[in-house]
Amino acid sequence: MNNSAGAIPEATLFPDWLQADEADALLAALLAQVPWEVHRIRMFGRWVDSPRLSCWIGDPGTGYVYSGARFEPRPWPPALQALRARIDAAAGVAMNSVLANLYRDGRDAMGWHSDDEPELGPRPVIASLSLGGTRRFVFKHRREPARKFERLLEHGSLLLMTGDTQADWKHALPRTARPVPARVNLTFRRILPRTR
Repeated sequence: MNNSAGAIPEATLFPDWLQADEADALLAALLAQVPWEVHRIRMFGRWVDSPRLSCWIGDPGTGYVYSGARFEPRPWPPALQALRARIDAAAGVAMNSVLANLYRDGRDAMGWHSDDEPELGPRPVIASLSLGGTRRFVFKHRREPARKFERLLEHGSLLLMTGDTQADWKHALPRTARPVPARVNLTFRRILPRTR
């Protein structure tokens, strides 16, 4: 797979966005503060347990539909409330919600998808902060599936996906057989007001 910096012009990785000690403290706080749960999602016509722990967090009115299930937001825990202004500044967008995912080990994963739900608008900005174990994050072009590349998402790294990234590419977090520490991923988003 191609791992060149220019593979997707609108997906930018900032490897040390948080210093190690700050990332350590945030990871510990989130493991303690977030009410982690197993989300039920619809796949291939049936309801299944999502292969990770998750929590949808956001401002009031930021309900979100994903894989056939509707999620109402939990309140922002203190550790994330303190981080919001920095994420907004980095992304250039006032984020009002975040999907927190806990990958307990290499067996927890995320399949191919795009963050292209209607609530996000046509060209969403997604700010993805990784904490804990390093995992491979892979991209595949939606219309030319042979075009693939990957990034290693390390502790404290921030991946910004903007522009047409979600319209043109799918992404996934594959399983791995190698031992890997737990990883928390925070994907900050802006849910648009309902128009009807």
